[in-house]
Amino acid sequence: MSTAASATVAAAEPQPLPAFRAIPDLVADQAKLRGLARALVAEGKTVSWVEFDRRVNRVANALMGLGLGRGDKVAILAPPSIEYVEAFVGALRMGACVVPLSTMASTDALEMMVRDSDSRVLMLGEAMRNLVAPFLDRLPGLVPGGRIAFDFASPGWSDFAGWVAAASDAAPRIELGPDDQFNIIYSSGTTGVPKGILHSHLMRFGHVERGEFLGYGHEAITLLSTPLYSNTTLVALFPTLAHGGTTILMRRFDAAGYLEIAERERVTHTMLVPVQYQRLLAHPDFDKYDLGSFRMKLSTSAPLRAGVKRAILDRWPGQLVEFYGLTEGGGGCMLNASLYPNKLHTVGQPGLGADVRIIDEAGNELPQGETGEIVGRSTNMMTGYYKQPGKTGEIHWRDKAGELFFRTGDMGRFDEDGFLILLDRKKDMIISGGFNVYAADIEAILSKHPDVSDVAVIGVPSEQWGETPLALVVRRGGSAVEAEVLRAWANEQLGKTQRISAVEFRDSLPRSSIGKILKRELREPYWRNT
Repeated sequence: MSTAASATVAAAEPQPLPAFRAIPDLVADQAKLRGLARALVAEGKTVSWVEFDRRVNRVANALMGLGLGRGDKVAILAPPSIEYVEAFVGALRMGACVVPLSTMASTDALEMMVRDSDSRVLMLGEAMRNLVAPFLDRLPGLVPGGRIAFDFASPGWSDFAGWVAAASDAAPRIELGPDDQFNIIYSSGTTGVPKGILHSHLMRFGHVERGEFLGYGHEAITLLSTPLYSNTTLVALFPTLAHGGTTILMRRFDAAGYLEIAERERVTHTMLVPVQYQRLLAHPDFDKYDLGSFRMKLSTSAPLRAGVKRAILDRWPGQLVEFYGLTEGGGGCMLNASLYPNKLHTVGQPGLGADVRIIDEAGNELPQGETGEIVGRSTNMMTGYYKQPGKTGEIHWRDKAGELFFRTGDMGRFDEDGFLILLDRKKDMIISGGFNVYAADIEAILSKHPDVSDVAVIGVPSEQWGETPLALVVRRGGSAVEAEVLRAWANEQLGKTQRISAVEFRDSLPRSSIGKILKRELREPYWRNT
């Protein structure tokens, strides 16, 4: 950092957040405060706050030059990059709604998403060109000039750099309100029919408010290595930007690269999914890296197993906070594992302003300690599934006072101290001999075995019980433990109705881009002919 930049930082003091202010406006505020300090870093490239804000204005003006206005949709399909963030914030600044598309989605799913979202502009990375080529000529909703290429040249596409450079860097006079549309995130991109989750600016501001309690500020250096279409990434990106920190983006996660960046850049904050924590801790040189700069490590998207949490607390400086919740919003829970090391088997207590309850099949509220479906409400709730009021209504539940809650589809219970124990997705629950069996309980036992690196338990057909638990295990490197030995070891510790029928070994388990085990894929071969 230059001397001038250092002087700018030293003179700037973080300002308290107002009751509501749109994130693009907060970015403009931080640009005035932070000046030449680093805003974004990726692939060896650095953009200062002043430059970032100007380029955001140029994107906004370029989009308005195409005829876009408030509420129009801008789809983005690309790996993480500085240009991606500039495009995202620039679209927001002129009032558009961003549709970040999954790079893991199929061609058919992507076409459906672009069409369903009513996107008028498509911004594309070269690595994704083959995914959209089959349907490009079937997108009549795109405006003339609405194909923008981040990193390639092709007829019919505008080069992002030139397109931005030709636009004015004057701030557009757009006043954004809490109810304006912020983004549409599609709930699925690999199989099934995706639903567009519509978030407002007010909901995203709630994540920024939470950032104050997580230590985001001018000194924060956040390292992100998950895709920018994922809500997991956005709940860490936007608080960093809104509070004036520095965001470092990895185009693709790898453990050695992550650790090198973390040490070199003196990273203070990160958001990782459970499988990334596992891979980092398993790296043979993990303990050789200086990670003493970390203040806050966040985890979400899938349950972080207690043993992994324990290892993080023992080996990685800084606090560890796990979030449980839906992309749709509603009531979520938060576990500060550093403060509650005796509650690592839980996902914590309801977060700030959240109300989380447990209901039975009939929709009746259950008392503490009983297992049922988790429902929740808070100030951070989606507007709804885009153009799908029926689907939106399906996740609604109201208490006796008429307050609206979102059904999560997850099963769980509160312990005696009010900490939520998360079990399974309702659809993943195994019903064996008429008893409800929760895979999470079995997985928790198996994950304690020293020869188990990863595990998923699914229900498979059984003539005697209807379905029965099957454990799919990835052995730790060098292990030769036998399936029957592992099955017997686990069953000694499990209840009669929980006992696994068999153990099968896998080289790896299928996961989504943010680390969720794809149990539907695991179950499908066993149920195909039933």
